[in-house]
Amino acid sequence: MVYVKWVFKIFLSLMVIVFLHYTLPQHDIARVTDTYEKRIDFGENSIFWSHAEVGNATGAVNRDVFFIQSVRRNGRVMVYRNEDTGWGWPPYFKFDTSNLQAEAADMKSTAEAPKWVAIKHYGWRNEFLSIFPNAVGIRPVADPEARIIPWFNIGLLTFLFASFWAVRVRWIRFRKNRIEAKIDEWTDGWG
Repeated sequence: MVYVKWVFKIFLSLMVIVFLHYTLPQHDIARVTDTYEKRIDFGENSIFWSHAEVGNATGAVNRDVFFIQSVRRNGRVMVYRNEDTGWGWPPYFKFDTSNLQAEAADMKSTAEAPKWVAIKHYGWRNEFLSIFPNAVGIRPVADPEARIIPWFNIGLLTFLFASFWAVRVRWIRFRKNRIEAKIDEWTDGWG
């Protein structure tokens, strides 16, 4: 039974880590090479796209989605989708998809004359499942080696860890002082 308990704890911890890795903002230093719009028919990977209710007719099986193509500083290509998140999850409250697309188009550059940008996004890129991270912001940076410190992520993870620790300590104290004390009181003299 101890092994089942540990497997459950490890599985739960991994699920929390995966959830946080997908939803917390990440930054890539890249060079924008192109922007375009494409009609997308949603299939089995529809959970990785924004909800259709954000700015579109409900019940639609397809819609136009903006994309931003880029080359990262290590030379690998990355394609980002550019969709509004609306009021849903994750809570980026992004309603400026067209503006972001115009900013990205304005920052296009070539390998000979690169303009480096920091692209803020959430999500993952998976070529096999056709999953694209959603760009939520773009800003120019002076150097491809620019380092972006994720202050929001640090603060949120610190808050979550402190909250978890506070609840855990209080639960242990409650169990020791209330539950185990009552069990000892009831079983006193059984021995």
